[in-house]
Amino acid sequence: MASMEVPCRVGARLRAVVQRATGRLLVLPEESTDRSPAPGKWSPREVLGHLIDSASNNHQRFVRAQMQEDMVFAGYPQDDWVAAQRYGTAPWMDLVTLWKTFNLHLARVMEVAPADARLRERSRHNLHEIAWATVASNDVVTLEFFMNDYVDHLEHHLAQIFGREDPS
Repeated sequence: MASMEVPCRVGARLRAVVQRATGRLLVLPEESTDRSPAPGKWSPREVLGHLIDSASNNHQRFVRAQMQEDMVFAGYPQDDWVAAQRYGTAPWMDLVTLWKTFNLHLARVMEVAPADARLRERSRHNLHEIAWATVASNDVVTLEFFMNDYVDHLEHHLAQIFGREDPS
């Protein structure tokens, strides 16, 4: 007996965030995007680069989670990745285009993930180490929870770029 398909709303949520933010990102003056707001803080280019790295890492996590019983994934040293790719000197329009395209693909990955994979409860995970929101190691999680966590993380960093808490 086939399971009833439960629609995935997180993909539509990500798609809406990307569509709203893209126009705002594109009108930021190129020369302002390489300025750090404070010592030790990422510039808007570096924040967007970090979001590209997050998309890259979470893309494979979202796909793998559909094929495995646990949700244990490798982490990555975020500051080292940003520095290694020199996002601070990358062309702003290139970063915006890559960020937008990658996230629209992730929205599709979310939308086409089967409900049984998205909603399957997993007790073995390392989201307490890699998720943006606090998750206890003994909490039961789902892929859909992790997908929503990804969008929450993205919205948080967009708010940093736009200089306020509300990214919309």
